[in-house]
Amino acid sequence: MTESGKPILYSYFRSSCSWRVRIALALKNIDYETIPTNLIKDGGQQLAIIEYLEETRPTPRLLPQDPKKRAYVHMISNLIVSGIQPLQNLSVLKQLRQENNLPWAQKAISSGFQALEQILQGTAGKYCVGDEVTMADLCLVPQVANAERFEVDLTPYPAISRINKTLLALEAFQVSHPCRQPDTPPELRA
Repeated sequence: MTESGKPILYSYFRSSCSWRVRIALALKNIDYETIPTNLIKDGGQQLAIIEYLEETRPTPRLLPQDPKKRAYVHMISNLIVSGIQPLQNLSVLKQLRQENNLPWAQKAISSGFQALEQILQGTAGKYCVGDEVTMADLCLVPQVANAERFEVDLTPYPAISRINKTLLALEAFQVSHPCRQPDTPPELRA
């Protein structure tokens, strides 16, 4: 916390983890200070931060009260942050020869998106789980951006594409976007 009581977010503009937390802070209308940090590897701490925000500032809700819907939110969130995203992180790609990075990332993302698309067939409404923005949606948007960065064809994933487009129209997703962060390089700014 700063002296003024504002939370501090140590953030890297392109980090999926930081982006998810920025979306949660924006949705909950929490004013915070950003300290740009050059993160070489992403971590899994963002879900714990989002759940902390949910417990301490419960509106708007990011985890449904209904136990079944809450379980779906956790399943989707964990699939993305544990099953898809780590496989195309810089720390993993550094272990491959440069010419293998793009195919590796594309395969990892496509494989995860196949599973996610099937799950969304049974859970999605306007968003990943029903018609309210949840933690699952905060996980989806940065992962779709990574898919686009790695040139993944999104045509086979109509539910993912539709939900992502709907979410990107929301103010919280716009203000938290990597192209609008203090440490975004000028050539990548919106």
